[in-house]
Amino acid sequence: MGDNGSTMFCDRRYLTLPHKPMTRPQTTAILAMSADGKITDAARSPTLFGSPNDKDHLETQVALADAILVGATTIRRGETVLPVTNPELLKQREQQGQPPQPIQIICSRNAEINPQIKFFSQPIPRWLLTTPEGAKRWEQQPGFDRILVANGGDKGIDWHAAFSEMAQLGLQRIAVLGGGELVASLVAEDLIDEFWLTVCPLIIGGATAPTPVEGAGFLTVQAPRLELLSVSQVEHELFLHYRRQRK
Repeated sequence: MGDNGSTMFCDRRYLTLPHKPMTRPQTTAILAMSADGKITDAARSPTLFGSPNDKDHLETQVALADAILVGATTIRRGETVLPVTNPELLKQREQQGQPPQPIQIICSRNAEINPQIKFFSQPIPRWLLTTPEGAKRWEQQPGFDRILVANGGDKGIDWHAAFSEMAQLGLQRIAVLGGGELVASLVAEDLIDEFWLTVCPLIIGGATAPTPVEGAGFLTVQAPRLELLSVSQVEHELFLHYRRQRK
């Protein structure tokens, strides 16, 4: 589907790791979590537990972005993405010379995504970021306006190559909306600059319930450090804004 909902086949780009220092988009992860640090329950239920205030906050951050990164597991679970619908935010994007909706980029090594889910009928621009294996899955069917192929070999997606190419395509601000595996991959490659974390007033618990950053984790001495930029309370939720500290 194109920006206007019309079906089209994709433009495919194969990416290689740049030899020059990388210019990349500014990247912010935006996540809601329970008070004990879970982003959903052990069954990975699609039900969102953030309040309407959190939804408004999320839409505001989405409206600032040129593109949204979402992992395939997240889109399989929820089947839709959050578009910009607030008239003021749409006007803001228009005044800044941006299209009404940011590009929704689904990230998946194997690109096993059901083409019948609601995501593919939403009136939004859709890209796929994947490997050569994943690209083959979508060669003969519509659904994505553009496919970026960043071959990282056994590691899957070459994130640095992908981010460099996105910058060359004019994407300056990227929002990452999860899930935890995607965020973990980007944190490990030092590709996330800021975090917006909403702490919601519930306890989920469970050893297998996912957290904002999954993956293998970091030893304490190697753990990325954050600088708190702001904190605000709206009713029973806390909105925390962090910046990644770098030497």
